[in-house]
Amino acid sequence: MVNTDKTQNQNSSGGNEQLEDIIKSGSVVAKNSKETIHCLSIIGQIEGHYLLPESQKATKYEHIIPLLVAIEESDEIDGLLIVLNTMGGDVEAGLAIAEMIASMTKPTVSLVLGGGHSIGVPLATSANKSFIVPSATMTVHPVRINGLVVGVPQTFRYFDEMQKRIVKFICDHSEASPDKINELMMRPDEMATDVGSIIDGDEAVRYGIIDSVGGLSDALAALRDMIGERE
Repeated sequence: MVNTDKTQNQNSSGGNEQLEDIIKSGSVVAKNSKETIHCLSIIGQIEGHYLLPESQKATKYEHIIPLLVAIEESDEIDGLLIVLNTMGGDVEAGLAIAEMIASMTKPTVSLVLGGGHSIGVPLATSANKSFIVPSATMTVHPVRINGLVVGVPQTFRYFDEMQKRIVKFICDHSEASPDKINELMMRPDEMATDVGSIIDGDEAVRYGIIDSVGGLSDALAALRDMIGERE
């Protein structure tokens, strides 16, 4: 005889844990009879060394980095789906997350929904395969910083080196060329009060930044194929 109260309590407990995961880190584990996929969302602004206002949606890198370690070491997780809708944020924090994803042995697929702006570009390219929906956009622009800047050659050299690191990462993990990325970054006629480019899904694929235009079903199908090949 099945203890229905115990089964209901276990289901309720599992549901509560899943809800807590979504609230804390924007992640959920999707499991079926064949594979277990961890879905991680990177939304809003990526929070780095400084706390953002409570009214602003943010992805905290101190939550994401240990979570990626846990996913990599888990025997239960077969693959990782990264869903992006981010305006960018802290450059070093975003690049750290991107490097972590790129160095994982588990199959990874990224999907850009809404926007993958600024440091969201290397985050999108960090996965083994990347997708973007047709209506999504990506902003490619030079490194910027808020607050006091000391106007000395060392400061500008630091910005230049940081920008080179970002361009190299994007090009190492996509089909885009350094010349094209630098051209998009320095374009003066796209943005009213800044330099850079805003590109849509088709353009992102045409420039080699993203692998394919597609949605959730396409991203999951590609991830399942990689999981099958790995097994």
